[in-house]
Amino acid sequence: MRRVPFSFVVVFMLVALWVGAAGSANAERYPVVYDLFSGVPAELARPGGSLPGSNNWSCRPSARHPNPVVLAHGTGGGAQTNWGVYAPLLANEGYCVYALTYGAPALPWPISAIGGLRPMEQSAPQLAAFVDRVLAATGAKQVDIIGHSQGNFIANYYVKRLGGASKVDKLIGLAPPWLGSNAAGLSDAAAFAARLGASAAFDLAAGGWWCQACTQVIAGSPFLKLMNADGVYHPDVVYTNIATRLDQSVVPYTAGLVPAPNAKNVVVQDGCAQDYSEHAGIAGSPRAAGFVLNALDPAHPRQVPCEYVPPFTG
Repeated sequence: MRRVPFSFVVVFMLVALWVGAAGSANAERYPVVYDLFSGVPAELARPGGSLPGSNNWSCRPSARHPNPVVLAHGTGGGAQTNWGVYAPLLANEGYCVYALTYGAPALPWPISAIGGLRPMEQSAPQLAAFVDRVLAATGAKQVDIIGHSQGNFIANYYVKRLGGASKVDKLIGLAPPWLGSNAAGLSDAAAFAARLGASAAFDLAAGGWWCQACTQVIAGSPFLKLMNADGVYHPDVVYTNIATRLDQSVVPYTAGLVPAPNAKNVVVQDGCAQDYSEHAGIAGSPRAAGFVLNALDPAHPRQVPCEYVPPFTG
């Protein structure tokens, strides 16, 4: 029997160690706590930092998961506070996963951790620059984006208005508000104010003085009229919309379920009345996470769990 030279063995082991180090984000297992607020302790411990499993700039995508995943948070969220479930979950599944905070006030922490407050036209370029950084670091050609609430608009503005369509393969939305919301009758009130010529006063009264993006999400807003003038979706991106009937912020919840050939619509309560997750809690729901994983990797579908999911935390 021919013996393998010792030098060959050493070189092989060094190469294996190097490859393992390059993909270390996929090698370590991280605890996953299905709770929307599970990322808050990390923000308190590491202000402005990254969740375990995320933002590993030496991560290299695998052949099975060639697209890095970028997480786009909702109003008031951030890189850590919004994604306590998804950063470790996706890292454990072998994805290179990245998250940022955009649209935050230029003020000291903890205010700097509250993202999604600035006009969405200002937040989307921050996402665009971040995606470019992810692609440069990983060598990937495209990313997949998971958005929660306003994060879907930020991602879609990037896709439709900032030339991001060629760099995004899939956009997966948790509680997307594509057609805007009439929560608490705000859309009706905004239309009435517009007829009176009092739109500016309405925006201030509705909180636009501290959260400009909040009034942009109201159905019928000037932002949405321009955003959807050419249709909701970009034809070159695959969309998955994951909604909840109990959504108290996107009203009606069907505003996030616009049909199209390149869009799949899912309601977490279909076939599972035990899921009580609403607008916030859907980001902590294990059922919603199962749909997300299947949307990211449709070639390897898995059973989506059905279990009791409480509101607000998921």
